[in-house]
Amino acid sequence: MKKNCSYIRFMKSVLADLTVIEVASVLAGPAVGMYFAEKGAKVIKVENKITNGDVTRSWKLPVEDSNSSISAYFSSVNWHKEHLFLDFNDQNELKELQNLIKNADILITNFKAGDAQKFGLDLHSVKELNDHIILAELSGFGAKDERVAYDLVLQAETGFMSMNGEPNGKVVKMPVAFIDLFAAHQLKEGILEALLTQKLQSGAYHVQVSLYDAAIASLANQASNYLMTGSIPKPLGSKHPNIAPYGELFETKDGFLITFAIGSDKQFESLCKELDIEVKAIYSNNKDRVTHREEIASLISLKVKNFNADDLLNKLIQLKVPVAKVKDLKSVFEDTKAKDLILEETVDNTKTKRVKTVVYSINRI
Repeated sequence: MKKNCSYIRFMKSVLADLTVIEVASVLAGPAVGMYFAEKGAKVIKVENKITNGDVTRSWKLPVEDSNSSISAYFSSVNWHKEHLFLDFNDQNELKELQNLIKNADILITNFKAGDAQKFGLDLHSVKELNDHIILAELSGFGAKDERVAYDLVLQAETGFMSMNGEPNGKVVKMPVAFIDLFAAHQLKEGILEALLTQKLQSGAYHVQVSLYDAAIASLANQASNYLMTGSIPKPLGSKHPNIAPYGELFETKDGFLITFAIGSDKQFESLCKELDIEVKAIYSNNKDRVTHREEIASLISLKVKNFNADDLLNKLIQLKVPVAKVKDLKSVFEDTKAKDLILEETVDNTKTKRVKTVVYSINRI
């Protein structure tokens, strides 16, 4: 056990020795900065003094304090950072940033096209300041594309919205800016690879990620469904185009919604046995179940109404059937497992909370 603890402390120290300058706003760039903050690095978030800092400071719910300098949204990806407000049009204040960069290990930016050059924070200028810097740049549609990009715009333009929603209804976006988060993970992975590469060959490195590329790379099975068959995915609600029953919603006797993620014939047989449904020949394999999706869902719906949610879940979980109750966030954070992932911090006299972005563990074996 002592060896494990020592090893973990060593792993933390590798990143804890780093100094990260975050000249990025909204979600993707700050999420990368928070990753390094959680790993113990010194993270200095540089914000635009002219606009009162990161724009998400003002993205408040109606119930939030209008006089507070921060919002819950801002708090979600800005934990344990030092905050520095600068006006890049002021040469003295820009010099202050340049001095920070000279002694930093990583610089995270998400400038609009042309702004990095305007402020002398482009690749070549930054390398002149620091010949071992890792410059990590985020963009919307690519470094040379001037188009302003937010997560919604990317969800719309990369196919995600076209697949999301109820059949015959309006398409919708996901309620979390997950393309920003995909891009953040891509950038973080690139930075970590650059850090490893520096051990083999010292020097400055440039890591670039666009939200567009991160979104396209995340289309996964839906992309392959189209590329290999020509089938254009359409909104299916929470259903899965390749698997059934998967994602259909069923109401229990006590009024809860539950759903199943049946990925194998054995799981389906166990579900039918518990619900007292005859497994017909046409349901014997997944392809047939996808074909007869609606018929199967109708049978399951009639049976589920005879059970209370927790009773049915407990029985099916014991049978290794993938099943879930649809929960709101109040229910989610009443669970100890979720509570353990909350980070708290007081910022500007405001008690803030957010969930961890680092949830993996490392153990020596």
